[in-house]
Amino acid sequence: MAEDKKLVEAITSMEEDFAQWYTDVVKKAELVDYASVKGCMVIKPAGYAIWELIQQQLDAAFKETGVENVYMPLFIPESLLQKEKDHVEGFAPEVAWVTHGGLEPLQERLCVRPTSETLFCDFYARDIQSYRDLPKLYNQWCSVVRWEKTTRPFLRSREFLWQEGHTAHATAQEAEDRTIQMLNVYADFYEQVLAIPVIRGRKTDKEKFAGAEATYTIEAMMHDGKALQSATSHNFGDGFAKAFNIQYTDKDNTLKYVHQTSWGLTTRSIGAIIMVHGDDSGLVLPPKVAPTQMMIIPIMQKKAGVLDAAYNLKERLSKVLRVKVDDTDKSPGYKFSEQEMRGIPLRLEIGPKDLEKNQCVLVRRDTREKAFVSLDEVEEKALELLKQIQKDMFERAKAHRDAHIYEAADYEEFKEIIDTKPGFVNAMWCGEQACEDKIKEDTTATSRCMPFVQKQVGKTCVCCGRPARIMVTWGKAY
Repeated sequence: MAEDKKLVEAITSMEEDFAQWYTDVVKKAELVDYASVKGCMVIKPAGYAIWELIQQQLDAAFKETGVENVYMPLFIPESLLQKEKDHVEGFAPEVAWVTHGGLEPLQERLCVRPTSETLFCDFYARDIQSYRDLPKLYNQWCSVVRWEKTTRPFLRSREFLWQEGHTAHATAQEAEDRTIQMLNVYADFYEQVLAIPVIRGRKTDKEKFAGAEATYTIEAMMHDGKALQSATSHNFGDGFAKAFNIQYTDKDNTLKYVHQTSWGLTTRSIGAIIMVHGDDSGLVLPPKVAPTQMMIIPIMQKKAGVLDAAYNLKERLSKVLRVKVDDTDKSPGYKFSEQEMRGIPLRLEIGPKDLEKNQCVLVRRDTREKAFVSLDEVEEKALELLKQIQKDMFERAKAHRDAHIYEAADYEEFKEIIDTKPGFVNAMWCGEQACEDKIKEDTTATSRCMPFVQKQVGKTCVCCGRPARIMVTWGKAY
Protein backbone atom coordinates (compact mmCIF):
# COMPACT_ATOMS: atom_id res chain seq x y z
CA MET A 1 0.00 0.00 0.00
CA ALA A 2 2.90 2.34 0.69
CA GLU A 3 3.98 2.03 -2.95
CA ASP A 4 0.45 2.75 -4.18
CA LYS A 5 0.27 5.91 -2.08
CA LYS A 6 3.71 7.07 -3.18
CA LEU A 7 2.71 6.86 -6.85
CA VAL A 8 -0.27 9.20 -6.39
CA GLU A 9 1.52 11.57 -3.97
CA ALA A 10 4.13 12.17 -6.68
CA ILE A 11 1.47 14.19 -8.53
CA THR A 12 0.76 17.67 -7.13
CA SER A 13 -2.93 18.53 -6.80
CA MET A 14 -4.09 20.61 -9.78
CA GLU A 15 -5.96 22.97 -7.44
CA GLU A 16 -2.78 23.55 -5.43
CA ASP A 17 -0.45 24.25 -8.37
CA PHE A 18 -1.75 23.59 -11.88
CA ALA A 19 1.59 24.19 -13.59
CA GLN A 20 3.38 21.76 -11.28
CA TRP A 21 0.53 19.25 -11.64
CA TYR A 22 1.01 19.38 -15.42
CA THR A 23 4.76 18.81 -15.15
CA ASP A 24 4.27 15.96 -12.68
CA VAL A 25 1.77 14.20 -14.95
CA VAL A 26 3.98 14.56 -18.03
CA LYS A 27 6.94 13.06 -16.17
CA LYS A 28 5.19 10.37 -14.10
CA ALA A 29 3.22 9.10 -17.10
CA GLU A 30 6.57 8.95 -18.93
CA LEU A 31 5.36 10.99 -21.88
CA VAL A 32 8.55 13.04 -22.25
CA ASP A 33 11.98 13.59 -20.79
CA TYR A 34 14.15 16.67 -20.90
CA ALA A 35 16.86 16.75 -23.55
CA SER A 36 20.46 17.93 -23.32
CA VAL A 37 19.51 20.84 -25.60
CA LYS A 38 17.71 23.40 -23.46
CA GLY A 39 14.08 23.88 -24.46
CA CYS A 40 13.87 20.60 -26.39
CA MET A 41 12.16 17.40 -25.33
CA VAL A 42 12.55 13.67 -25.77
CA ILE A 43 9.14 12.24 -26.61
CA LYS A 44 9.07 8.81 -24.96
CA PRO A 45 7.12 5.80 -26.29
CA ALA A 46 3.99 6.56 -24.22
CA GLY A 47 3.87 10.11 -25.58
CA TYR A 48 4.81 9.25 -29.14
CA ALA A 49 2.15 6.53 -29.30
CA ILE A 50 -0.49 9.21 -28.64
CA TRP A 51 1.02 11.36 -31.42
CA GLU A 52 0.96 8.38 -33.80
CA LEU A 53 -2.77 7.91 -33.20
CA ILE A 54 -3.37 11.64 -33.71
CA GLN A 55 -1.31 11.52 -36.89
CA GLN A 56 -3.06 8.44 -38.29
CA GLN A 57 -6.57 9.73 -37.77
CA LEU A 58 -5.89 13.31 -38.82
CA ASP A 59 -3.97 12.17 -41.88
CA ALA A 60 -6.94 10.04 -42.94
CA ALA A 61 -9.24 13.06 -42.52
CA PHE A 62 -6.91 15.18 -44.69
CA LYS A 63 -6.80 12.57 -47.43
CA GLU A 64 -10.59 12.40 -47.51
CA THR A 65 -10.48 16.03 -48.70
CA GLY A 66 -7.99 15.25 -51.48
CA VAL A 67 -4.77 16.20 -49.68
CA GLU A 68 -1.50 14.41 -50.54
CA ASN A 69 1.64 14.18 -48.39
CA VAL A 70 5.03 15.52 -49.48
CA TYR A 71 8.27 16.44 -47.73
CA MET A 72 10.25 19.67 -47.99
CA PRO A 73 13.88 20.32 -46.95
CA LEU A 74 14.82 21.19 -43.37
CA PHE A 75 16.86 24.23 -44.45
CA ILE A 76 15.80 27.51 -46.04
CA PRO A 77 18.34 29.83 -47.73
CA GLU A 78 18.28 33.32 -46.22
CA SER A 79 17.63 34.92 -49.62
CA LEU A 80 14.52 32.78 -50.03
CA LEU A 81 13.22 33.71 -46.60
CA GLN A 82 13.70 37.41 -47.36
CA LYS A 83 11.28 37.34 -50.31
CA GLU A 84 8.19 37.87 -48.13
CA LYS A 85 8.86 40.85 -45.84
CA ASP A 86 5.97 40.50 -43.36
CA HIS A 87 6.58 36.78 -43.02
CA VAL A 88 10.28 37.31 -42.22
CA GLU A 89 9.57 39.99 -39.63
CA GLY A 90 7.03 37.76 -37.92
CA PHE A 91 9.50 34.90 -37.44
CA ALA A 92 12.83 36.75 -37.13
CA PRO A 93 13.14 36.51 -33.31
CA GLU A 94 12.57 32.74 -33.35
CA VAL A 95 14.81 31.67 -36.24
CA ALA A 96 17.79 29.36 -35.73
CA TRP A 97 20.60 29.76 -38.28
CA VAL A 98 23.19 27.38 -39.73
CA THR A 99 26.39 29.25 -40.57
CA HIS A 100 28.88 26.42 -41.20
CA GLY A 101 28.91 23.23 -43.25
CA GLY A 102 31.46 21.05 -41.51
CA LEU A 103 34.46 23.34 -40.90
CA GLU A 104 33.73 25.71 -43.77
CA PRO A 105 31.61 28.86 -43.39
CA LEU A 106 28.59 28.86 -45.71
CA GLN A 107 28.36 31.46 -48.46
CA GLU A 108 24.74 32.02 -47.41
CA ARG A 109 23.17 31.38 -44.03
CA LEU A 110 20.56 28.64 -43.85
CA CYS A 111 17.51 28.96 -41.65
CA VAL A 112 16.31 25.82 -39.84
CA ARG A 113 12.66 25.83 -40.88
CA PRO A 114 10.31 27.56 -38.43
CA THR A 115 7.59 26.89 -41.03
CA SER A 116 7.75 26.05 -44.73
CA GLU A 117 5.76 28.68 -46.63
CA THR A 118 8.80 29.93 -48.52
CA LEU A 119 9.89 26.41 -49.49
CA PHE A 120 6.45 25.53 -50.83
CA CYS A 121 6.26 28.83 -52.68
CA ASP A 122 9.64 28.29 -54.29
CA PHE A 123 8.51 24.81 -55.35
CA TYR A 124 5.09 25.96 -56.60
CA ALA A 125 6.70 28.71 -58.71
CA ARG A 126 8.40 25.94 -60.73
CA ASP A 127 5.71 23.27 -60.50
CA ILE A 128 2.61 25.26 -61.43
CA GLN A 129 2.30 26.35 -65.07
CA SER A 130 -1.33 25.92 -66.11
CA TYR A 131 -4.83 25.94 -64.66
CA ARG A 132 -4.65 22.17 -65.21
CA ASP A 133 -2.02 22.00 -62.43
CA LEU A 134 -4.46 23.40 -59.87
CA PRO A 135 -5.39 22.95 -57.14
CA LYS A 136 -2.28 21.73 -55.34
CA LEU A 137 -3.33 20.14 -52.05
CA TYR A 138 -0.16 19.21 -50.16
CA ASN A 139 0.69 18.47 -46.54
CA GLN A 140 3.84 17.45 -44.75
CA TRP A 141 4.47 15.83 -41.35
CA CYS A 142 7.75 17.10 -39.93
CA SER A 143 9.43 18.99 -37.11
CA VAL A 144 10.13 22.71 -36.97
CA VAL A 145 12.44 24.85 -34.83
CA ARG A 146 11.50 28.10 -33.11
CA TRP A 147 13.92 29.52 -30.57
CA GLU A 148 11.40 30.07 -27.78
CA LYS A 149 12.60 31.75 -24.58
CA THR A 150 10.12 30.07 -22.23
CA THR A 151 9.39 26.40 -22.83
CA ARG A 152 7.11 23.70 -21.40
CA PRO A 153 6.76 20.10 -22.64
CA PHE A 154 4.30 19.80 -25.55
CA LEU A 155 2.96 23.35 -25.09
CA ARG A 156 6.02 25.28 -26.20
CA SER A 157 9.41 23.82 -27.15
CA ARG A 158 12.24 24.84 -29.43
CA GLU A 159 11.66 21.86 -31.69
CA PHE A 160 8.23 20.33 -32.04
CA LEU A 161 6.36 17.96 -34.33
CA TRP A 162 3.49 19.10 -36.50
CA GLN A 163 1.84 18.90 -39.86
CA GLU A 164 1.65 21.85 -42.19
CA GLY A 165 -0.69 21.92 -45.15
CA HIS A 166 0.04 24.21 -48.10
CA THR A 167 -2.42 24.55 -50.96
CA ALA A 168 -2.58 26.59 -54.15
CA HIS A 169 -5.81 27.51 -55.96
CA ALA A 170 -6.97 29.29 -59.09
CA THR A 171 -9.36 31.70 -57.35
CA ALA A 172 -9.69 33.65 -54.12
CA GLN A 173 -12.98 31.89 -53.33
CA GLU A 174 -11.45 28.44 -53.68
CA ALA A 175 -8.67 29.42 -51.28
CA GLU A 176 -11.15 30.81 -48.74
CA ASP A 177 -13.30 27.68 -49.00
CA ARG A 178 -10.27 25.44 -48.39
CA THR A 179 -9.15 27.59 -45.43
CA ILE A 180 -12.52 27.16 -43.71
CA GLN A 181 -12.77 23.50 -44.74
CA MET A 182 -9.49 22.64 -43.01
CA LEU A 183 -10.41 24.61 -39.91
CA ASN A 184 -13.56 22.51 -39.68
CA VAL A 185 -11.51 19.32 -40.11
CA TYR A 186 -9.46 20.39 -37.07
CA ALA A 187 -12.54 21.35 -35.06
CA ASP A 188 -14.26 18.04 -35.77
CA PHE A 189 -11.07 16.17 -34.91
CA TYR A 190 -10.70 17.96 -31.58
CA GLU A 191 -14.31 17.37 -30.62
CA GLN A 192 -14.89 13.88 -32.00
CA VAL A 193 -11.46 12.31 -31.40
CA LEU A 194 -9.81 14.30 -28.59
CA ALA A 195 -13.17 14.96 -26.85
CA ILE A 196 -12.25 18.66 -26.49
CA PRO A 197 -14.83 21.35 -27.35
CA VAL A 198 -13.51 24.30 -29.33
CA ILE A 199 -14.57 27.78 -30.39
CA ARG A 200 -14.17 28.40 -34.12
CA GLY A 201 -13.39 31.91 -35.25
CA ARG A 202 -11.16 34.42 -36.97
CA LYS A 203 -8.08 36.02 -35.45
CA THR A 204 -7.80 39.79 -35.28
CA ASP A 205 -5.26 41.44 -37.61
CA LYS A 206 -2.90 41.83 -34.64
CA GLU A 207 -3.00 38.10 -33.91
CA LYS A 208 -3.06 36.73 -37.46
CA PHE A 209 -0.18 34.82 -39.06
CA ALA A 210 2.61 36.99 -40.51
CA GLY A 211 1.92 37.46 -44.21
CA ALA A 212 -1.62 36.09 -44.13
CA GLU A 213 -4.73 37.81 -45.38
CA ALA A 214 -6.84 36.07 -42.71
CA THR A 215 -6.15 33.55 -39.95
CA TYR A 216 -8.83 31.27 -38.53
CA THR A 217 -8.43 29.36 -35.28
CA ILE A 218 -9.94 26.82 -32.95
CA GLU A 219 -9.57 27.80 -29.30
CA ALA A 220 -9.89 25.31 -26.44
CA MET A 221 -10.24 26.02 -22.72
CA MET A 222 -7.97 24.16 -20.34
CA HIS A 223 -9.08 23.03 -16.87
CA ASP A 224 -7.52 26.14 -15.29
CA GLY A 225 -9.53 28.43 -17.56
CA LYS A 226 -6.67 29.43 -19.85
CA ALA A 227 -6.97 29.23 -23.63
CA LEU A 228 -4.89 27.05 -25.89
CA GLN A 229 -4.72 27.96 -29.58
CA SER A 230 -5.22 24.43 -30.85
CA ALA A 231 -4.94 24.67 -34.64
CA THR A 232 -4.92 27.46 -37.22
CA SER A 233 -5.84 27.81 -40.88
CA HIS A 234 -4.55 30.74 -42.94
CA ASN A 235 -5.75 32.33 -46.16
CA PHE A 236 -2.70 33.89 -47.84
CA GLY A 237 -4.59 35.39 -50.75
CA ASP A 238 -2.13 36.09 -53.58
CA GLY A 239 0.49 37.89 -51.44
CA PHE A 240 2.99 35.05 -51.37
CA ALA A 241 2.27 34.28 -55.02
CA LYS A 242 3.26 37.81 -56.03
CA ALA A 243 6.40 37.72 -53.86
CA PHE A 244 7.49 34.39 -55.38
CA ASN A 245 5.98 34.89 -58.86
CA ILE A 246 3.68 31.86 -58.72
CA GLN A 247 1.60 32.26 -61.87
CA TYR A 248 -0.47 30.00 -64.06
CA THR A 249 -1.93 30.30 -67.54
CA ASP A 250 -5.73 30.32 -67.25
CA LYS A 251 -8.27 28.96 -69.76
CA ASP A 252 -8.46 32.38 -71.42
CA ASN A 253 -4.68 32.21 -72.01
CA THR A 254 -3.89 34.99 -69.50
CA LEU A 255 -1.34 34.79 -66.69
CA LYS A 256 -2.81 34.89 -63.17
CA TYR A 257 -1.46 34.57 -59.66
CA VAL A 258 -2.50 31.61 -57.53
CA HIS A 259 -4.24 31.99 -54.16
CA GLN A 260 -2.78 30.00 -51.27
CA THR A 261 -3.62 28.56 -47.87
CA SER A 262 -1.65 27.09 -45.01
CA TRP A 263 -2.88 25.18 -41.94
CA GLY A 264 -1.28 23.31 -39.04
CA LEU A 265 -1.67 21.31 -35.83
CA THR A 266 1.17 20.39 -33.46
CA THR A 267 2.15 18.14 -30.56
CA ARG A 268 0.66 20.79 -28.25
CA SER A 269 -2.57 18.86 -28.85
CA ILE A 270 -1.16 16.28 -26.43
CA GLY A 271 -0.79 19.07 -23.87
CA ALA A 272 -4.44 19.95 -24.49
CA ILE A 273 -5.52 16.36 -23.77
CA ILE A 274 -3.60 16.42 -20.48
CA MET A 275 -4.94 19.80 -19.32
CA VAL A 276 -8.57 19.31 -20.35
CA HIS A 277 -9.15 15.74 -19.17
CA GLY A 278 -6.50 14.98 -16.52
CA ASP A 279 -7.16 14.77 -12.77
CA ASP A 280 -5.16 14.47 -9.55
CA SER A 281 -4.42 10.81 -10.29
CA GLY A 282 -2.84 11.62 -13.65
CA LEU A 283 -3.84 11.28 -17.29
CA VAL A 284 -7.35 10.58 -18.52
CA LEU A 285 -7.08 9.64 -22.19
CA PRO A 286 -9.99 9.69 -24.64
CA PRO A 287 -10.38 6.11 -25.95
CA LYS A 288 -9.80 7.14 -29.58
CA VAL A 289 -6.23 8.30 -28.86
CA ALA A 290 -5.37 5.96 -25.97
CA PRO A 291 -2.47 3.72 -27.09
CA THR A 292 -3.79 1.12 -24.62
CA GLN A 293 -7.57 1.25 -24.34
CA MET A 294 -7.80 -1.52 -21.75
CA MET A 295 -5.39 -2.94 -19.19
CA ILE A 296 -6.15 -6.45 -17.97
CA ILE A 297 -5.04 -6.92 -14.36
CA PRO A 298 -5.05 -10.50 -13.05
CA ILE A 299 -5.91 -10.72 -9.34
CA MET A 300 -4.03 -13.40 -7.35
CA GLN A 301 -2.32 -14.21 -10.61
CA LYS A 302 -0.36 -17.14 -9.14
CA LYS A 303 -3.59 -19.04 -8.57
CA ALA A 304 -4.25 -21.74 -11.15
CA GLY A 305 -5.99 -20.54 -14.32
CA VAL A 306 -5.89 -16.78 -13.61
CA LEU A 307 -3.05 -15.80 -15.95
CA ASP A 308 -4.33 -18.17 -18.62
CA ALA A 309 -7.73 -16.50 -18.42
CA ALA A 310 -6.13 -13.05 -18.63
CA TYR A 311 -4.21 -13.93 -21.77
CA ASN A 312 -7.22 -15.64 -23.29
CA LEU A 313 -9.19 -12.43 -22.78
CA LYS A 314 -6.36 -10.40 -24.30
CA GLU A 315 -6.39 -12.60 -27.41
CA ARG A 316 -10.15 -12.16 -27.78
CA LEU A 317 -10.26 -8.45 -27.05
CA SER A 318 -7.24 -7.52 -29.17
CA LYS A 319 -9.40 -8.19 -32.24
CA VAL A 320 -11.60 -5.19 -31.39
CA LEU A 321 -9.50 -2.84 -29.22
CA ARG A 322 -5.97 -2.02 -28.02
CA VAL A 323 -5.32 -4.14 -24.93
CA LYS A 324 -2.45 -5.23 -22.67
CA VAL A 325 -2.01 -7.54 -19.67
CA ASP A 326 -0.11 -6.37 -16.59
CA ASP A 327 1.43 -9.60 -15.34
CA THR A 328 4.23 -7.94 -13.36
CA ASP A 329 4.82 -8.90 -9.73
CA LYS A 330 3.59 -5.53 -8.44
CA SER A 331 0.62 -5.48 -6.07
CA PRO A 332 -2.87 -5.09 -7.61
CA GLY A 333 -3.25 -1.73 -5.84
CA TYR A 334 -0.07 -0.42 -7.44
CA LYS A 335 -1.18 -1.68 -10.84
CA PHE A 336 -4.53 0.10 -10.41
CA SER A 337 -2.78 3.37 -9.53
CA GLU A 338 -0.36 3.02 -12.43
CA GLN A 339 -3.16 2.29 -14.90
CA GLU A 340 -5.03 5.37 -13.67
CA MET A 341 -1.92 7.56 -13.77
CA ARG A 342 -1.28 6.55 -17.39
CA GLY A 343 -4.88 7.38 -18.32
CA ILE A 344 -5.87 3.96 -19.69
CA PRO A 345 -9.65 4.25 -20.28
CA LEU A 346 -10.70 0.79 -19.08
CA ARG A 347 -9.40 -1.68 -16.52
CA LEU A 348 -10.40 -5.32 -16.57
CA GLU A 349 -9.94 -7.24 -13.31
CA ILE A 350 -10.06 -11.03 -13.28
CA GLY A 351 -9.40 -13.33 -10.31
CA PRO A 352 -10.25 -16.81 -9.00
CA LYS A 353 -13.70 -15.80 -7.73
CA ASP A 354 -14.50 -14.14 -11.07
CA LEU A 355 -13.54 -17.30 -12.92
CA GLU A 356 -15.93 -19.31 -10.75
CA LYS A 357 -18.74 -16.94 -11.73
CA ASN A 358 -17.68 -16.67 -15.42
CA GLN A 359 -17.33 -12.90 -15.04
CA CYS A 360 -14.85 -10.06 -14.87
CA VAL A 361 -14.90 -6.52 -13.51
CA LEU A 362 -14.65 -3.52 -15.86
CA VAL A 363 -13.61 -0.20 -14.29
CA ARG A 364 -13.83 3.16 -16.07
CA ARG A 365 -10.85 5.50 -15.70
CA ASP A 366 -12.91 8.67 -16.05
CA THR A 367 -15.55 7.96 -13.39
CA ARG A 368 -14.09 4.87 -11.65
CA GLU A 369 -17.46 3.16 -12.01
CA LYS A 370 -17.36 -0.64 -11.83
CA ALA A 371 -19.41 -3.11 -13.84
CA PHE A 372 -19.57 -6.89 -13.45
CA VAL A 373 -19.64 -8.40 -16.92
CA SER A 374 -20.12 -11.96 -18.15
CA LEU A 375 -17.04 -13.32 -19.91
CA ASP A 376 -19.35 -14.30 -22.75
CA GLU A 377 -20.22 -10.62 -23.41
CA VAL A 378 -16.96 -8.90 -22.59
CA GLU A 379 -16.13 -7.68 -26.13
CA GLU A 380 -19.54 -6.12 -26.63
CA LYS A 381 -19.63 -4.50 -23.16
CA ALA A 382 -16.07 -3.17 -23.46
CA LEU A 383 -16.80 -1.47 -26.79
CA GLU A 384 -20.02 0.00 -25.38
CA LEU A 385 -18.14 1.42 -22.41
CA LEU A 386 -15.36 2.89 -24.54
CA LYS A 387 -17.95 4.61 -26.74
CA GLN A 388 -19.71 5.96 -23.65
CA ILE A 389 -16.45 7.15 -22.08
CA GLN A 390 -15.55 9.06 -25.27
CA LYS A 391 -18.98 10.74 -25.30
CA ASP A 392 -19.01 11.52 -21.56
CA MET A 393 -15.52 13.02 -21.62
CA PHE A 394 -16.57 15.48 -24.33
CA GLU A 395 -19.78 16.39 -22.50
CA ARG A 396 -17.91 17.02 -19.22
CA ALA A 397 -15.31 19.17 -20.95
CA LYS A 398 -18.02 21.14 -22.73
CA ALA A 399 -19.98 21.68 -19.51
CA HIS A 400 -16.80 22.90 -17.78
CA ARG A 401 -15.99 25.28 -20.64
CA ASP A 402 -19.52 26.66 -20.91
CA ALA A 403 -19.64 27.26 -17.15
CA HIS A 404 -16.51 29.41 -17.45
CA ILE A 405 -17.52 31.69 -20.32
CA TYR A 406 -18.68 35.10 -19.10
CA GLU A 407 -20.02 38.27 -20.65
CA ALA A 408 -18.94 41.84 -19.91
CA ALA A 409 -20.68 45.02 -21.00
CA ASP A 410 -18.21 47.58 -19.61
CA TYR A 411 -14.49 47.76 -18.88
CA GLU A 412 -14.67 47.61 -15.10
CA GLU A 413 -16.77 44.46 -15.25
CA PHE A 414 -14.42 43.02 -17.87
CA LYS A 415 -11.32 43.65 -15.74
CA GLU A 416 -12.97 42.23 -12.62
CA ILE A 417 -13.94 38.99 -14.39
CA ILE A 418 -10.47 38.55 -15.92
CA ASP A 419 -8.90 39.22 -12.53
CA THR A 420 -11.11 36.97 -10.40
CA LYS A 421 -12.63 34.25 -12.58
CA PRO A 422 -10.73 31.72 -14.68
CA GLY A 423 -12.17 31.33 -18.16
CA PHE A 424 -13.16 33.33 -21.25
CA VAL A 425 -14.98 36.65 -21.53
CA ASN A 426 -17.20 37.54 -24.47
CA ALA A 427 -17.24 41.29 -25.02
CA MET A 428 -17.82 43.74 -27.85
CA TRP A 429 -14.92 45.43 -29.69
CA CYS A 430 -14.66 48.47 -31.91
CA GLY A 431 -12.04 46.89 -34.17
CA GLU A 432 -9.19 49.23 -33.20
CA GLN A 433 -5.87 47.68 -32.25
CA ALA A 434 -5.34 50.40 -29.63
CA CYS A 435 -8.15 48.88 -27.55
CA GLU A 436 -6.79 45.37 -28.09
CA ASP A 437 -3.36 46.54 -26.91
CA LYS A 438 -4.80 48.32 -23.87
CA ILE A 439 -6.75 45.24 -22.78
CA LYS A 440 -3.60 43.13 -22.99
CA GLU A 441 -1.55 45.73 -21.11
CA ASP A 442 -4.16 46.15 -18.35
CA THR A 443 -5.20 42.51 -17.88
CA THR A 444 -2.71 40.24 -19.78
CA ALA A 445 -5.78 38.85 -21.60
CA THR A 446 -5.63 38.61 -25.38
CA SER A 447 -8.20 38.34 -28.13
CA ARG A 448 -8.59 34.62 -28.73
CA CYS A 449 -10.84 34.99 -31.77
CA MET A 450 -13.86 36.64 -33.31
CA PRO A 451 -16.22 33.64 -33.09
CA PHE A 452 -18.17 32.53 -36.14
CA VAL A 453 -21.22 32.28 -33.86
CA GLN A 454 -21.82 35.87 -32.80
CA LYS A 455 -23.90 37.26 -29.95
CA GLN A 456 -24.78 40.87 -29.17
CA VAL A 457 -23.24 41.61 -25.76
CA GLY A 458 -24.04 45.32 -25.84
CA LYS A 459 -23.56 47.91 -28.57
CA THR A 460 -20.31 49.61 -27.54
CA CYS A 461 -16.68 48.54 -27.31
CA VAL A 462 -15.92 47.14 -23.86
CA CYS A 463 -12.70 49.16 -23.74
CA CYS A 464 -13.30 52.58 -25.29
CA GLY A 465 -17.10 52.86 -25.34
CA ARG A 466 -17.28 53.70 -29.04
CA PRO A 467 -19.72 51.82 -31.32
CA ALA A 468 -18.81 48.15 -31.45
CA ARG A 469 -18.08 46.20 -34.61
CA ILE A 470 -17.95 42.59 -33.43
CA MET A 471 -17.97 40.30 -30.41
CA VAL A 472 -14.59 38.90 -29.39
CA THR A 473 -13.74 36.03 -27.05
CA TRP A 474 -10.95 37.18 -24.71
CA GLY A 475 -8.85 35.19 -22.29
CA LYS A 476 -5.45 34.46 -20.83
CA ALA A 477 -3.58 31.86 -22.84
CA TYR A 478 -0.71 29.41 -22.92
